[in-house]
Amino acid sequence: MNYNLNALPGKDEKVSTYSALKSLLQLISHEKKNLLVALGAILLNSTLNLLGPLIIGYTIDKYVQHKQYHGVLVFSSILLVMYLVGLFASYFQTKLMGSIGQRMLFTLRNTIFNKLQSLPVAFFNANKAGDLISRVNNDTDKLNTFFSQSLMQFIGSIVTMAGSGIFLLAIHFNLGVAALVPALCIFIFTKLISPWMKKKNAMNLKSVGGMSAEIQESLNNFKVIIAFNRRDYFRKRFNEANRQNYKTAVAAGLTNNLLLPVYGLFTGLAQLTVLAYGIYLISTGSFSIGLLVSYLAYVTYFYNPLRQLATLWTSFQVAMAGWDRITKILSLNTDLVTITDTKRESSDALIEFRNVHFKYADSKEILHNISLKLESGKTYAFVGPTGGGKTTTASLIARLYDATTGIVFLDGKDIRTYKPEERSQKIGFILQEPFLFTGTIKDNILYGNEQYQNYSDEQVEQVIKEANLQSLLTIFENGLQTKVTSGGDNISLGQKQLIAFMRAVLRNPEVLILDEATANIDTVTEQLLEEILKKLPDTTTRIIIAHRLNTIENADEIFFVNAGEVTRAGSFTDAVDKLLKGARVS
Repeated sequence: MNYNLNALPGKDEKVSTYSALKSLLQLISHEKKNLLVALGAILLNSTLNLLGPLIIGYTIDKYVQHKQYHGVLVFSSILLVMYLVGLFASYFQTKLMGSIGQRMLFTLRNTIFNKLQSLPVAFFNANKAGDLISRVNNDTDKLNTFFSQSLMQFIGSIVTMAGSGIFLLAIHFNLGVAALVPALCIFIFTKLISPWMKKKNAMNLKSVGGMSAEIQESLNNFKVIIAFNRRDYFRKRFNEANRQNYKTAVAAGLTNNLLLPVYGLFTGLAQLTVLAYGIYLISTGSFSIGLLVSYLAYVTYFYNPLRQLATLWTSFQVAMAGWDRITKILSLNTDLVTITDTKRESSDALIEFRNVHFKYADSKEILHNISLKLESGKTYAFVGPTGGGKTTTASLIARLYDATTGIVFLDGKDIRTYKPEERSQKIGFILQEPFLFTGTIKDNILYGNEQYQNYSDEQVEQVIKEANLQSLLTIFENGLQTKVTSGGDNISLGQKQLIAFMRAVLRNPEVLILDEATANIDTVTEQLLEEILKKLPDTTTRIIIAHRLNTIENADEIFFVNAGEVTRAGSFTDAVDKLLKGARVS
C-alpha cells in the first residue's frame, strides 16, 4: 500500500460550495444545536439590517419631506432599538462560533493524531515528520479560522444578499434587474477563478509543510551538522525551502487578493447604474426620493456582502486546501489489520516463517521465500552484511510490517490474528536506535507497561531487582529519577539502549529481539547484559542481531542473512567465514 501523502491523488478540485460546506460541517455534527442557535442569531441580525433601508425610505417620504419631525424621532428610535438588538445578536453569534471553532480544532487534532497512531511504520517512512506536524497544526488552524470567523459571516452575507435582491426586485423590477446584472458577472468570474485559487493555496500549504519538514530535519540532526561543519549545506537547503514558500505565498496572496478589486469595480458599476436609472425614474414621476435612498442602501447591502465574500471565499479556499491535505491522512487505513482465525497449528516452533517474501513499497524484494523455525527458550543469532535483511526479518517477527506473501506464525497462530496489545506483550523489541521520552528513567522504563504504572519507586526498584536488572540501574546517578530530556540527548546512546533493554525485559516477553542492542555500550556493561540474558526465564526466546561476533558466540543457532536469503550458518566458525565472504562480496 502506498502511504506517501504527496503521491496520493487529491480530491477533485471542482468541488461545489455546498459539497465543501457539507463535508466540513460533518466535522462538527455534534455541535448542531449550537450551530442552529448561531444561525438564528445571524438571521435575526440580517433581517433587522434589511428592514432598516425600508424604514428610512418610508420616513423620508412620509415625514421628512412633510417636515413632521415627531414621526422622524419615532422611527429613529425604532431604528436605534433594531440596530442595538442586531449588535447583540452579532456579538452572541461571534462568541458562540468562536467556542465551536476551538472545540472543532481540539476534536480534529485529536482525530488526526489518533489516526497517525493507528498507521503502520511504512507510513512514517514515506512522509516527513515536519510535513505531518504542519498538517496537524497549520492546516487545522486554517479550518478553525474559517469555522470560527468566516462561516457565519459567509451565511450572513448570503442571507443579506438574498434579502436585498428580493427587495430590489420587489420595489422596482426593471431597476432591480439593472442593479443585479453586475452581480452575474461577478458570479461567472468567481466560478472561473476558484479552482485556480484553490490550487495556488494548496501549493502554498504544501510548501509550508516542506519548510517545516526541513526545519525539523535540520534541528534533529544538528549534532551531525556541527560535526561535519556543514552549516552551509543545511543553510542552502533551508534557503531553497524558504524561497519556495515565499514564491507560493506571494502567488497565493496575489490570487486571494484578486477578487476584492474586481468586486469593488462591479459594485461601483451597479451603484452608478441605479443612481442614473433612479434619477430618470424620479424625473418621470414613477419613483420617489425616499425609494431611491432605500434602493441605493439595498444596492450597498447587496454588494458589500459580495465584497466581504471575496475575502470569505479566499478563506474558504484556503480551508478547503487544508481540508484536502487533512483528508488524505484521515482516509488512510493501516494494512496491518487483525484477521479472524482461531485455528492453531500444532508445532514445536514458537516462531515460524513459511514461504515468506517481503518488499517495501516501490522497492525490489528484500526477502525471498524464507522458511525457518525458532523454538521456545533458545537463543538465535542473525548475522550478515549491512543491508542483507536482518532487521527486516526481525521487523516481520515483531509485525512492524506484514509479509508480502507467505505467513509468519507465532505460537502456532498466524501473527496477524493477534491484537496489537497481545503481540506487544509477547514480543519485546529493542531497536537499533532506541527512543526515549521526556521525563524520568522510571517513566521510560514503565512506558506501555500497565502492570507497574501505579508502582512507587521502591516497588519498581524491587521489580527491577527481581528481574536481575539492578546492576544496570546503578549506572545512572539518580536512579529511577534521573531526568531524560527531549529525545534523551542528556544521556549517551549506550545508556539509552540500557533503558530500552530494561523496558523490554520488565514486560516479561516470550520473544526478546535485540537489534544491535550492544553496539554502543562498553565491554563491562555488555557482559552485564549477557549475564542478565542468561538469567531470563527458560521459556524466553532470544533473537540477537549483531555485527560484533562475540555477541553471537553462545547462540544456540546462527542464521546467515544476505541478499534476501536466510540460511543456517552451522557452527560459529562457519558463520564467521560466511560473514567475511559476504562482506567481501558487498
